Amino acid sequence: MAYTTIDNPTAYFDITLWSTQDTSIDTLNFQPDWVWLKSRSNADTHVAFDSVRGVNKRLSPSETSQESTTSDELTAFNSDGFTLGTGDNVNRASQTMVAWSWLSGGSASSNSDGSITSSVSANTTAGFSIVSYTGTGSNATVGHGLGVKPDWIINKTRDTTAQMWSVYHSSRGATKHLGLDRSNAEDTGSAYYQDTEPTSSVFSVGSEAATNYSSAALIAYCFAEKKGYSKFGSYTGNGNADGSFVYTGFKPAWLMIKRTDSGDGWLMIDNKRVGFNGGNNVLEADVNSAEDSGVADRQDILSNGFKLRSNWTKINASGGTYVYMAFAESPFVNSNGIPTNAR
Repeated sequence: MAYTTIDNPTAYFDITLWSTQDTSIDTLNFQPDWVWLKSRSNADTHVAFDSVRGVNKRLSPSETSQESTTSDELTAFNSDGFTLGTGDNVNRASQTMVAWSWLSGGSASSNSDGSITSSVSANTTAGFSIVSYTGTGSNATVGHGLGVKPDWIINKTRDTTAQMWSVYHSSRGATKHLGLDRSNAEDTGSAYYQDTEPTSSVFSVGSEAATNYSSAALIAYCFAEKKGYSKFGSYTGNGNADGSFVYTGFKPAWLMIKRTDSGDGWLMIDNKRVGFNGGNNVLEADVNSAEDSGVADRQDILSNGFKLRSNWTKINASGGTYVYMAFAESPFVNSNGIPTNAR
């Protein structure tokens, strides 16, 4: 059994739904540091805001565009949520919306662990940090503040156009990378992460613009696995309706799944948009499409993981390789060793 260090996952990560231009989102148990928003009912871009770059600084995870300054989208981070304007990307009239929010460490501090001095907002309890740094265009290291090796790193340039969102995943290793804004299969290239695994203090970047554009401002979102709260793993599909069971050690509230050996998109699944079994309504991080609810029983969300129930190639192609990122609704066993009610 997996014993958790976090009995209440919603103190660090949560999902919010709203509709019809609700400007005050006040249902969180924390003041978020990273908020990712998407229209469920309309083909609007994904948008993301964080406390390190500033509340009105927007990046679009589904696009390569550079950071833009907005006045009518996310306007404040609050102690119990956030405040929205009426911009179409976050609050279009007569549409339904979703936001996924994470807590890092509030205000950023200078970090000199790497050859590049970074600004870091880190939450070591939850295993999440936001890292701002300036690229050098050549091999370098960047401090991340987690105190343990990150399992998932997302890098993005802020002030240059047409640069992908680069993704490192520990199960694939630093010789591989994925693009969050595209469906492509994983690629091999030492210029992204120097073929060097991150350490408990730094991650490595090479000469690739997506992770280390010379003189450009960059942002990185770093995640380290926390037993009973988060899981960053991989699995191989078997191509039938009795698919693999993937153990996480908790009932997932949120899943993101990506096939790595072929060009399939980044599936985003959560427990709020459907309810009991959130596996049947999906959004995709790399496209702006509205929510897809057309196929039932693709996967089951269970008390200690998820079970694949389809031969849909985006989650369960025969021999297909997949990575996933999961956060807990409830741990399977709490910090005192007592089974929870998540069944």
